[in-house]
Parts: sequence; C-alpha cells; structure tokens
Amino acid sequence: MTKNDGNANKKLKIAIIHPDLGIGGAERLIVDAAVQLASHGHSVHLFTSHHDKNRCFEETVAGPFSVKVYDQVSVVIPLLKLKRSTKILFYCHFPDLLLAQHTTTLRRIYRCPIDMIEETTTGMADLILVNSKYTASVFATTFRRIHSRGIRPAVLYPAVNVEQFDGPCTYKLNFLSVNRFERKKNLQLAISAFAFLRSFGSAPPSYAEATLTIAGGYDKRLKENVEYLDELKRLAEVEGVSEHVEFVTSCPTAERNKLLSECIAVLYTPKDEHFGIVPLEAMAGSKPVIACNSGGPLETIKHDVTGFLCEPTPFEFAQAMSKLLTDPEMAVRMGSSKITTGSDRDLVLIHRYSG
Repeated sequence: MTKNDGNANKKLKIAIIHPDLGIGGAERLIVDAAVQLASHGHSVHLFTSHHDKNRCFEETVAGPFSVKVYDQVSVVIPLLKLKRSTKILFYCHFPDLLLAQHTTTLRRIYRCPIDMIEETTTGMADLILVNSKYTASVFATTFRRIHSRGIRPAVLYPAVNVEQFDGPCTYKLNFLSVNRFERKKNLQLAISAFAFLRSFGSAPPSYAEATLTIAGGYDKRLKENVEYLDELKRLAEVEGVSEHVEFVTSCPTAERNKLLSECIAVLYTPKDEHFGIVPLEAMAGSKPVIACNSGGPLETIKHDVTGFLCEPTPFEFAQAMSKLLTDPEMAVRMGSSKITTGSDRDLVLIHRYSG
C-alpha cells in the first residue's frame, strides 16, 4: 500500500494478499474491505494463491477490483518493504503455524524453519491487527519473540453489510447451521443436538415439525470436505433424523441469506473459533444464535439476550433449542434485541461488540 503522506484525500494503490479466495469468514472480510476501498476511489488489487470462479463470493468475479492468482507465502512482507513508500498492514485471522500439523517428529522438523519465517516476517509489518481479543491472546502465546519486543496487535473486529438483511424476516421452525464442511467446524454437534431435541419426552407438536439445515462452503477438490459430508449424512441416518436434515453445499450468498431470513435460530458449533462471522450475520438478520461458550462468540453474543452460549454438548445445545420452540416469541425478542439509542441498523453490530 503506498504511503499517504498525510493527505487524507489522496487516492492509494492498495494490494491485498490472501490465500485461497474461497467462501469463508476471512474471505468475506477481505472482499468487503476491497469493495469499500474501491468505492472510495482507491486502486485495489487482490492477490491470491487460488480462485475458483465457481466457488467464491460474487464480488471477486464482477467486483470493482482485480483478482490475480499467484503462489504466495508470508515471506513477501520483507520483499514488499524494499519499496520505502510501502506500508504493510498484517491482518492475522489466526497464526498459520497453529493450523499446520506438528504431529510427528518429521513434521516438526519440516515446520521449524517455516514457523520461524512466519514469526519473523509477521513482526516486520508496520501494523498488526487481529480479529478478536481471543486471537490476540493466542497471538501473544504463539509469537513469543514478537510479544517480548513489546509488539501488541490491535483488535479490529470484522463487520457485515447489514443492508443485505433488510428483506422479509420470518421464524419458521428450522434451525440453520452455516459453516464450511470441515471437521474443525464440529457440525456433528448440530445433528446430535437436533436428534437429542426430538427425543425429549412429552414434547409439544413443534418439536416434531422442526427441521435442520446445514449449509456451507464445500469444495469437491478437498478430500476432507467430501469425506466429512458423507460422515455427517451417515450420522443423520444413525441418529434417525435424516428425513428432517437438509444439506446445502456452497450455496450463493442470496440463497444463504434467504435461509437465514426464514430460520428460527442459527446454530454455531465450532469450539474456540477465532472470531466467527456467522453469528454477526445471524444477529444482523434478526436471528438468535446458539454457540459454544469459547473463542470469538464470547465477544459477540450476549447470553440470554441475543442468543445462548453453551457447553459444546448435544444436551446443552438441545436445551437452548428447546427454549426457542417452547416460547416462539423468544426468537423474535432475541432477534430484535439492540441498543435503544438511534435507529441505524449498523448499531446492531456495535451492541454485539459491547458485550
């Protein structure tokens, strides 16, 4: 990014470097940032290592910025700094070295120089941001050398475009889970909790009418996505709820928003999630969220007000789901909960962050 030289009106040349530009919370943030920067007249170029035009956000295909594919790693930071006028902002969604496997001696030996390069080059950025207080704490314990130098990343929460949720809002008896089909997203919790819910004795008729939709990013070139979807379908059969569970893979934004506008609540199942954009989208869409009581959701969901923070067990999730089915107006109350000053819907997001 070129230096501003103190002129607030100067148009900038901005390069955004991001890994696989697929469908996820991190990608949503990057795309929204690029769109907003371009709308202010800046020249934006997005560089990524993979961009599948059949599995991406629509703006990356026909948006106001260019997308260029090339192989890239964090080592580009010192290369970019060779140009003195360039300023580097490093946004850490989560340390890469914690996402890589270190399970065997050989893997640890292989990763050692890569991990050192990641920490060293990350520390060379002019400004480091993280997506939550939780990630900030993980950053400090992971990059100890950076921390010892007194470098403290600032927290910049992701945001959502609330205008996309301005359409009709209903509360059908459908619980919605939105996440990529990856095992770390713990989607089996949603299925097991839904099965537990249907097993409650002397339940009202609404329990039998309730359904579950699991929608999210799916890439058939990724072995884990394919295997995990099959595992989830088998689990639904074993739990006896397959006829009441629908799987939607890689649905476009419009379809995702329609599902969200019609559900009774959103189930967010990852444990120790770095931040979690889905709870924000759900609350911006006036829907309560049932999430694990760890990680980013602790900073965005107000327990018993905008949703429920639960232990990651089928029983606790089912109990929260049961409350919404027993009291149909509860979902409406929770979904409409926001600060009382002002009428701008953007204030919804401020309320969620305030805790």
